[in-house]
Amino acid sequence: MRTNILGNPCIRANRDEAQINRCKTLLSEFGTKAENASRIIDLAGNEVRLKILLLLQAEERLCVCDLSDVLNMKIPAVSQHLRKLKDAGIVITERDGTVIYYQISNQALLIIGSLLELVPGFEMPVGI
Repeated sequence: MRTNILGNPCIRANRDEAQINRCKTLLSEFGTKAENASRIIDLAGNEVRLKILLLLQAEERLCVCDLSDVLNMKIPAVSQHLRKLKDAGIVITERDGTVIYYQISNQALLIIGSLLELVPGFEMPVGI
């Protein structure tokens, strides 16, 4: 039995050092992308935030009042979820007079779209 550099035992007789190095390089190149994707997935793991992201994906932009009506929730509760999404860079805001609209940021759009495709039985309505 051999041990690796961390002292972990390995029962294999021959380690594939090239494979291990390829994996280390892959993770190194992935770097902050893994952190960003993980944060987005973590926040989208909340049912309300996932619904908000679904609605924003479908409608492109909505204000907190609209989201409140659709979700049947009080505005402060919806605002808290939007704040978390905004702080993480998942949604951005656009002001139109006194109304603030929320939309999915470009950096999160692909990940959110991919997440929504994973929901069993869900298909984005045609024309949206």
